[in-house]
Amino acid sequence: MTTGVDAVDALLVWGGAVTLVVGVAGTLWRVLRGVSHLTGRAGQFLDDWYGEGPRPGVPSRPGVMERLGVLEDYLRSVQHEVKPNSGHSLRDAVDRANQRLDRLCLDAVDCPPEPDPEEPPRPPVLPPQAEPPDGAAGH
Repeated sequence: MTTGVDAVDALLVWGGAVTLVVGVAGTLWRVLRGVSHLTGRAGQFLDDWYGEGPRPGVPSRPGVMERLGVLEDYLRSVQHEVKPNSGHSLRDAVDRANQRLDRLCLDAVDCPPEPDPEEPPRPPVLPPQAEPPDGAAGH
């Protein structure tokens, strides 16, 4: 199909070719940009996972497995403190303090009453003051 004018036909063919090349180049650019972005993010993830060694002016960063090991050690130390064990944990100290308190106050009848948590303590009331003499009021 032609228009009958050779110059217009050539212009249309070249315009179509330029449009096709620009469209393919734009599509390729978007695909390559997406792949580049994805590989950059994957590289960041792998750097975080495996860690990075020190560089000039930048300290090293431990990887995920090394950081998990540190967290597991910390968790072991916390578990040591909250579980009764050899007598050196915080839980053992609390249990010993409770036993001593039980020896001090054997029956709840002998203990002072606990304050009611719903009723706030009343503020202290000052005793009434004597009226000053007429001239001492400072009026």
